[in-house]
Amino acid sequence: MQITRQADYAVRAVLHLARKGNTERSATSAVAKAQNIPPSFLAKIISQLSIAGLLHTSRGARGGVTLARDPKDITLLEVVEAIDGPIQLNECVGNDGVCTFEGDCPIKPVWCSAQEELVQRLRGTDFAQLLQTS
Repeated sequence: MQITRQADYAVRAVLHLARKGNTERSATSAVAKAQNIPPSFLAKIISQLSIAGLLHTSRGARGGVTLARDPKDITLLEVVEAIDGPIQLNECVGNDGVCTFEGDCPIKPVWCSAQEELVQRLRGTDFAQLLQTS
């Protein structure tokens, strides 16, 4: 499993903004340049993160983008799911009746457990923690 490039860019953009703090606005062009993200691609990402309530955006000469919440209140899971949607390692996880081996499948519990561990790890990692390690 691999997260999408768009989710990776979103995580890097949020981390960049977390370094700036909640009050300092950054131009999307500056974020794009600093993180090597194509500007048109970043515009779409910023829009999705804003809709998810993770970023505030404003237009104009004094415009830019800031975090909507403190870095300690934004998790990796929120950012990834804002871009890619809910994490699902296999279609059978969380969806009964989609697998022909439903009643006799030794693999489904492994998928379920692995997904839960991944979700918990991402939910338990916030951007304040990431700032401490960078």
